[in-house]
Amino acid sequence: MRKVAPTLVLACALVACGTSPGASAPTSPLPAETMAPAAVPVATPVPTSEPAPAPRARHVFVIVMENRAPAEALEGRYIASLAREYAIATSYFAISRPSLPNYLALTAGDTFGILDDAYHALAKGGLGTQLTAAGLTWRAYMEGMTKGCFDSPYPYALKHNPFAYYGGGCPDNVVPLSALAADLAGATPRFVWITPDMCHDGHDCAVADADAWLSRVVPEITASRAWRDEGVLFITWDESDARNQVPLIVVAPTLVRQSSDRRYDHYSLLATVQDVLGVPRLGQATGVEPLADLVTGLAVAGR
Repeated sequence: MRKVAPTLVLACALVACGTSPGASAPTSPLPAETMAPAAVPVATPVPTSEPAPAPRARHVFVIVMENRAPAEALEGRYIASLAREYAIATSYFAISRPSLPNYLALTAGDTFGILDDAYHALAKGGLGTQLTAAGLTWRAYMEGMTKGCFDSPYPYALKHNPFAYYGGGCPDNVVPLSALAADLAGATPRFVWITPDMCHDGHDCAVADADAWLSRVVPEITASRAWRDEGVLFITWDESDARNQVPLIVVAPTLVRQSSDRRYDHYSLLATVQDVLGVPRLGQATGVEPLADLVTGLAVAGR
């Protein structure tokens, strides 16, 4: 059920209104990824009644940040301002721990039983392969990727590049983040995935660093014709503390100050992305409820 600004307690209660802070000094890595996998609630199954037609968007953007529970992430003033201005899911959960299983869940609907961050050459598939087969353009933009998927040095992290795991290769669609500006000004892909480096995603640096990075990148997206013309941006975090609850913020031109307390997870986000782009759901995304109450305001496009 959709709720408006007065119910957006999570964002407004945790931080004061303000402008984006400047970057702060890096801190030591968070311990979250060293902990054992946590059991978390799964998303509600899809009702058996006939679903309403899925909303469509011309362009879908996804940014994945790192290792913050909602209260921590919303300490960032810019992050909190997005939650106030657009839409936020206040009961959204990661799937597993550490990072990699969540990135796989977000792009294939499956963790493949993986409980580590090591490299695993999986069978060819995943969201990228599916979009290519459907004739839909897509690109994954990796900050810090200077020597391809497998040989780029820190602060790039292979474990945060799920598209390199499907088929054991580096797709041509995976490019450095530096290519994004030109694509936003020209032929923007229908699906855009963005992975910050290990500092800017908040993994190895403070919330203020991640907040400042988002305050630079998100306005580039929202200023683009691709976003303004029936686009949608999803911002989420891969995992958090023992409860594994993370924020999910939805930024779209037609969304204004709303929230949802329905229980969702990363499979729900994948289901929503696939529904919005008009392709079949993958893996565990087939059996969950999409972010219906957060995307119903999206304009219908591209049918």
